[in-house]
Amino acid sequence: MNQKILPACTNMKDFERFLESPYEVGVFLEMHIAQLKHVSTMAEAHGKKMLYHMDMIHGIKSDDYSAEFICQEYKPYGLISTKSNVILKAKQKDVLAIQRIFLLDSHALEKSYKLLEKTKPDFIEVLPGIVPQIIGEVKERVKIPLLAGGFIRSIQDVEKALDAGAEAVTTSKKECWKHFAQ
Repeated sequence: MNQKILPACTNMKDFERFLESPYEVGVFLEMHIAQLKHVSTMAEAHGKKMLYHMDMIHGIKSDDYSAEFICQEYKPYGLISTKSNVILKAKQKDVLAIQRIFLLDSHALEKSYKLLEKTKPDFIEVLPGIVPQIIGEVKERVKIPLLAGGFIRSIQDVEKALDAGAEAVTTSKKECWKHFAQ
């Protein structure tokens, strides 16, 4: 991925802004299953690649069967999930597999390390992404490209996450989209 920002869309208005942006890859965080065909068709028409957050698609269970269906029917660029079975299915279907982990405390971090050993995703997304010292630690330990997301509210937040070792930052903040598109 050559982008430093991955525009995260939570509604169709954000998605339409993304389609008009110079970014090639975007994230659709929350949508209804009925929107997938329209979103997929529009993204393809604009030459965009979509990452779908499987755990946030309403109307479909976030499991390996759903992941297989989404991969076959909508051919996403990648899937994001906290669930290992979704990540494993995405890898099997040759789409980017992005394991989302939450940095709640040291115990959760250790559990995440074990999960990452099992799933071996293409990327991990660390939330919250505003903890630069932990971003560097995680990247060093797992040797998997890392995305930072969650509570990224400013250009400075993006820069800190990137300086800490994140490959890119997922954010819904349009000011960050604009700034880093230049």
